[in-house]
Amino acid sequence: MKINGTFHKNWVFVPGYDRGERPNGTWPATTLLTTPQWDSGENMNYDVAAAVVAPQGGRSLTDVVGGQGVAFNQPRGRQMYAFGYPAAAPFDGSKLVYCSGRAFDDFLNSDDQGLNCTMTGGSSGGPWFSSFTDGTGSGLLNSVNSFKYGFADFWMFGPYFGPEAQAVYNAAQNTSLT
Repeated sequence: MKINGTFHKNWVFVPGYDRGERPNGTWPATTLLTTPQWDSGENMNYDVAAAVVAPQGGRSLTDVVGGQGVAFNQPRGRQMYAFGYPAAAPFDGSKLVYCSGRAFDDFLNSDDQGLNCTMTGGSSGGPWFSSFTDGTGSGLLNSVNSFKYGFADFWMFGPYFGPEAQAVYNAAQNTSLT
């Protein structure tokens, strides 16, 4: 997985991590996947990645913590809820923050979708859900926090989940864990 031009490995997911506590375990990634466009040139329109994690104690990650649905090739301009753990001021990375509103097309420099949102650095990769229900906390993953323009810190942008994002998802689903 590339971040700022550097390939990362030895990646783990720690769901529910809180001040050193790991209530749901540590899940090492067996495979990291991204789009060819992100891998070759960090094209913001394709800032999508997936981590495949191995079962722990005979149980899958979704057996332990559950999961959300995912939707591709959906109409643009939908109501979205974006979540993240922003760490740059005025936030400190310790609290889950969300923004919600109707997504709009980036009219400046990408094919991404935008959302009115004051989250800061550290929230990258956080999910955007359509069809989100407050009471259950469930929705359909339909983008992720990707970038902001320095002159417009009140907007967050995320890639459109089209065929390229779907190909990453499908590759992750078809990755053997043996």
